Amino acid sequence: MTPDAARYADDSLTWGVPSRRIAAFVVDWLLIAVLTMGVSIGFAVIHVMSLGLLHGPAHLFLIVGFIYETLWIAGPGGATPGQRSVGLAVRRMADLERPTLVEAAAFVALLYITLAAGVIWLAVAFFTYRRRAIHDMISGLVVVRAGALRWTGPWQS
Repeated sequence: MTPDAARYADDSLTWGVPSRRIAAFVVDWLLIAVLTMGVSIGFAVIHVMSLGLLHGPAHLFLIVGFIYETLWIAGPGGATPGQRSVGLAVRRMADLERPTLVEAAAFVALLYITLAAGVIWLAVAFFTYRRRAIHDMISGLVVVRAGALRWTGPWQS
């Protein structure tokens, strides 16, 4: 095994990630709750001012969390504010590059499906290779420590 291969084979990118993900989820959940409340109040005002004629778009507040997480993960930092606050980043498994918008949307949609199926499915991340949850594996992404990315290149298994 070459020195470079040994560097990629260790757990430095994913050590401690599951517990950090829990903290990041709580921070993001609080931010999404505040954002959703603001959007809901805005739609309530529009609903009253239009005498109920513009009630249809009021149901769009249900996708605020999806849009929030997708745009932050696909953005330049590759992480939501909650993930950034605990030093995490979402990257593609193959090359550790920032995910595309489609990959980020799939990642978030699969996260919500996993949450709907039961939070216990997220515990898979404590036992899998590179500490990946089910939605990580299906979407082809991995959550890594952002600080460890500065010296890491492409992964080699």
